[in-house]
Amino acid sequence: MSFARAPLRFRGPDAAFARELIARITRWLLLALGGTLALTGVLIAPLPGPLGVPLVVLGLILVLRNSFAAKRQFVRLQRARPKMVFPIRRLLRREPEVFPVAWQQYLRAERMIAPKRARIGVKTRRRLKRKWRARPLS
Repeated sequence: MSFARAPLRFRGPDAAFARELIARITRWLLLALGGTLALTGVLIAPLPGPLGVPLVVLGLILVLRNSFAAKRQFVRLQRARPKMVFPIRRLLRREPEVFPVAWQQYLRAERMIAPKRARIGVKTRRRLKRKWRARPLS
């Protein structure tokens, strides 16, 4: 005895309508999930630990990919403040560069918060560069 069902296949004039309906429902569900993630990230952000920011970014990515109005607002914001929006644009690509974006944002935050002598990110990056350059090619 099997409980497996045949996959849903629509034929005839109702096929286009059914696909359109499923696409709209999926888009609305992803939009709601993105909004929930972004709101949760904003609420978690004051707590210790870095969990709030990634949740906000994931939520914004889902919202931007599924809402035309949000895309228009994003384009306006991008034209007004390109430096602020650039990391989000890099994360919206098909193959996002997560580590380079996170490193760049870490260095920016460190520059804003820490005095020059206490910036460990820049020192670490320079040390690693020297180490990689001194490595012999095989």
